[in-house]
Amino acid sequence: MQAAHASTALALSDRDDAAAVIERALILATCTLVTVLYAMTVTIANVSLPAMQGALSATPDQIAWVVTSNLVATAVVTPMAGWLVARFGRRRLMNVCVVAFGIASLGCGMSGSLEALVFWRTVQGAVGAPLVPASQAIVLDTYRKERHGAVLAIYGMGSVFGPILGPTLGGWLAETYNWRWVFYMILPFTLVALLGTFSVIRDRGLPSQIRLEWMGFLSLALAVAAAQLMLDRGERADWFDAHEILIWASLSVISLYFFIAHSLTSKKPFLDLKLFADRNFVIGLVMVFVFGMLNFTPMTLLPPILQNIGGYPDSVVGYIIGCRGLGTLAAFTFMIIGSRIEPRAMILIGFALQAWAGWELAHLDMNPTVWAVFTPMVVQGFGVGLLWVPITMVTFSTLDPKLVPDASSVYHMIRNFGSAVHISLTVTVSVRMARLSYAELVERVTPLQYEALPWPWSYSELSGLAALSRELNRQAMMIGYLDAFVFFVATSLVVLPLVALIRMRKRDGH
Repeated sequence: MQAAHASTALALSDRDDAAAVIERALILATCTLVTVLYAMTVTIANVSLPAMQGALSATPDQIAWVVTSNLVATAVVTPMAGWLVARFGRRRLMNVCVVAFGIASLGCGMSGSLEALVFWRTVQGAVGAPLVPASQAIVLDTYRKERHGAVLAIYGMGSVFGPILGPTLGGWLAETYNWRWVFYMILPFTLVALLGTFSVIRDRGLPSQIRLEWMGFLSLALAVAAAQLMLDRGERADWFDAHEILIWASLSVISLYFFIAHSLTSKKPFLDLKLFADRNFVIGLVMVFVFGMLNFTPMTLLPPILQNIGGYPDSVVGYIIGCRGLGTLAAFTFMIIGSRIEPRAMILIGFALQAWAGWELAHLDMNPTVWAVFTPMVVQGFGVGLLWVPITMVTFSTLDPKLVPDASSVYHMIRNFGSAVHISLTVTVSVRMARLSYAELVERVTPLQYEALPWPWSYSELSGLAALSRELNRQAMMIGYLDAFVFFVATSLVVLPLVALIRMRKRDGH
């Protein structure tokens, strides 16, 4: 039976008859749609964060959990993707994950509290994590090696169109109906994806009885989750003055220590730590961590700026967030040729573009125009697309091929964890600086100045004082967001010296 399945898979990749061509095209379309489905949900919630915050009575740091919980769950489960495929088979895994993904999306839309929404977003990230690596493996297994370049270019468009389609359509639905529809809109895509996975995805052989190294996985997952909880809860709990934060920090450090010790002493560890003996791999992990930190931060900061301060509706915010994907699409198109350029130069340019985009956003005023946000977002998206290929090339360029599967899991886990970490830190910076700025602004406003203030800021009426307080709070919030973008610029630049440490193999006749 296993041999029969293998021969069928080989025959499909090698055959050139019309039926095989159609079947391969259907598999590619299905896997691309699955990628679109997952990529949509990573960014779709950002558009309606202000509306969710108001509906669920959450603070800015609390509503950020809607994004970070999804990213952390993805980071934790991603290293399991290879084992899940081997243990349950790719067809069963894809079907179950797509169904669970749809249920989690429905649960997000029906959530009546912040706790419920964060729970379902966590489930959504966990069950969605295996979809991208599994679908990519299926695409590579379906086509000949000489076709992989063109096929991956088509498949990669899913990761580009998802962030364009999700915010754009989600913003319109949120404005027309409410924020719950940004999750309900995922359901039709889920049904189409399920029809595809159920109809055309086939297994190469029988599922394996390979066992997961649970001690290593659980200790690593606990270290990542505890670290993220520390960052998410830190500002609200007053950081290390609170016993809760000390517990999360201690748990993260102890779990990480146990993971390292167990990996060094186990005969078959969850991850082979020999990976970290390769200099390029370590440098690449640092770079992809920073890449992850920069990836989604502007998409988290801009919706509250545009809605709460600029007064823009959800639909306009969705268009602006979606336009970032146009820059990424342009960069991916350019990288078809640009992949031949010196990777270190491309990395320098990519991070420089990120810094420039952050600098422009750090100089927005209290009445941000669409154009003032549109251009930096396109540039930031272009920088994201420009960085992905050269960082990946550098990371795996000198690595032993036997270590690539483990290395790929670590690579994607670090990227997702970096996104969650930086969003938490950025929200902390914006909230803290807004609080400090409000205190300073209040001190500068004296009763002598009230007489010169226009309506409705009147010192003689309680409503006037309330209006003045709201305006001071609005300006303090803006200062906090601008300081967060300065932090974004600093993050973009801090990694640049590492480029000099990259060791590239000399090109030979092969």
